[in-house]
Amino acid sequence: MRTLDTVNFSNKKVLIRVDFNVPLDENKRVTDHTRIKAAKPTIDKVLADGGSCLLMTHFGRPKGVDDKLSLRHIVSEIQKVLGVDIQFSKHTIGPEAQAQARSLQPGQVMLLENLRFYDEETKGDEQFANALSTLADCYINDAFGTAHRAHASTTIVAQFFPKEKYFGYLLAQEIDAIDRVMSTGEKPVLAVLGGAKVSSKITIIENILDKVDHLIIGGGMSFTFAKAKGGQIGNSICEDDKLELALSILRSAKEKGVQIHLPTDVVAGDQFSNEANQQIFPIDQIPDGWEGMDAGPETVAAFREVVLQSKTILWNGPLGVFEFSHFSQGTIALGEAISASTKNGAFSLVGGGDSVAAVKQFNMENEVSYVSTGGGAMLESLEGKTLPGIAAILV
Repeated sequence: MRTLDTVNFSNKKVLIRVDFNVPLDENKRVTDHTRIKAAKPTIDKVLADGGSCLLMTHFGRPKGVDDKLSLRHIVSEIQKVLGVDIQFSKHTIGPEAQAQARSLQPGQVMLLENLRFYDEETKGDEQFANALSTLADCYINDAFGTAHRAHASTTIVAQFFPKEKYFGYLLAQEIDAIDRVMSTGEKPVLAVLGGAKVSSKITIIENILDKVDHLIIGGGMSFTFAKAKGGQIGNSICEDDKLELALSILRSAKEKGVQIHLPTDVVAGDQFSNEANQQIFPIDQIPDGWEGMDAGPETVAAFREVVLQSKTILWNGPLGVFEFSHFSQGTIALGEAISASTKNGAFSLVGGGDSVAAVKQFNMENEVSYVSTGGGAMLESLEGKTLPGIAAILV
């Protein structure tokens, strides 16, 4: 792997693809600095070597130039997190951007305007990528969140740096974390998959059945399995066209010697609301008018035992409607079990939008081994796909 520790960037201008697509409030203040903080070690390395950084990122989904999505609004926030002055280029490519890049001195940082002001970025346009490459001597990709897209700045630009392209520290960490779950992790290996739909996780399940010893299936998709096995699930969410698929997954797991753990009881509500009346039912005996919205106490206890026995843990998806405080206990309990297992020496990787949101909401970020920064990229990695942004550095 072409990592940063193998090179010195003294007097080099380094084009770094970061992911600063951060959430803002109505006053254009950044509400979550995680992605900016994640890029800091790579930027610090280049600056410490005596190099200069040209940072490029997308921001939102603009249709052409849109001042509301200009990166100038977040320059001050980036400066605070990185602890260095940031020069801002109103242009991403072209003569003015090149002139600013040429004048950049060792130890200085410049942020290019939003890549997606140009259609060529998402189209993976080679000329646009070439124009970006003329700004610098080296290229680093440190944006795992966009590594699954063959965009100009994430993939195509790498070809113009045949001997000077590298994985940033964040991207290298992400690759290593996924590799530990998928191939090198200590056994027993556990995957916890939650969320609403089996259909969104089919490829992941099919790919990881050869890699794991235990698979916990929770959240909304567990009702599809319960119904497939002949259970009554009331008004619970269910993909009726995936019942046979659920049964085939259970058969396949049995053939491969993978233990699947499904909920046995649920906390149900009589409406989809935080204020719903609650009742606990066996997952296969939910009456009409009630829908399962959280894991029940028996399930929570059983899942905890599996988690505590595991040495490598992947968590992707919540066990219930954790956004509703009255139906968040199953997800919180799972997080606490993973935290306890991690303290006992297990490696734990949390990835996928809702799981990451849950660990942040319940302040568990620092109690697991690694929290992935990329939702779609993480899922595609778990499906066994080679991400184009990673492949471009390896060529």
